[in-house]
Amino acid sequence: MTGVVGIGVDVTEVSRIAAAIEKRPRFVERIYTSAEAEYCRRMRTPWRRFATRFAGKEAVMKSLGLGARGVTWTDIEILGRGKPEVHLSGKVAERAQGLGVRRVEISLTHGEDMAIAVAVAVA
Repeated sequence: MTGVVGIGVDVTEVSRIAAAIEKRPRFVERIYTSAEAEYCRRMRTPWRRFATRFAGKEAVMKSLGLGARGVTWTDIEILGRGKPEVHLSGKVAERAQGLGVRRVEISLTHGEDMAIAVAVAVA
């Protein structure tokens, strides 16, 4: 049986993520996988990409009924352009499996200073 297990939405300010990265360089290591960070840094507007992936991770957590506490942010990896893919590992993958989630679909977008993500956990 397939169906929607949960939906998550998040809006993140690009300037807030840029400030966090500038203030705390370890922020990138704590939040993003090396593949995500490499992708973002290759772009002309890396702050927007970092913010968009941050919003995506928040939306994924919400779609699985998780809060940020106790979650390893790098257990959620968002890769690709156009139609990004969500890869789960660790406790986040265990939570998804426990809910019967087979995949998480995600849509990402950003403007000048806002990044928006919608995630749908599908059984």
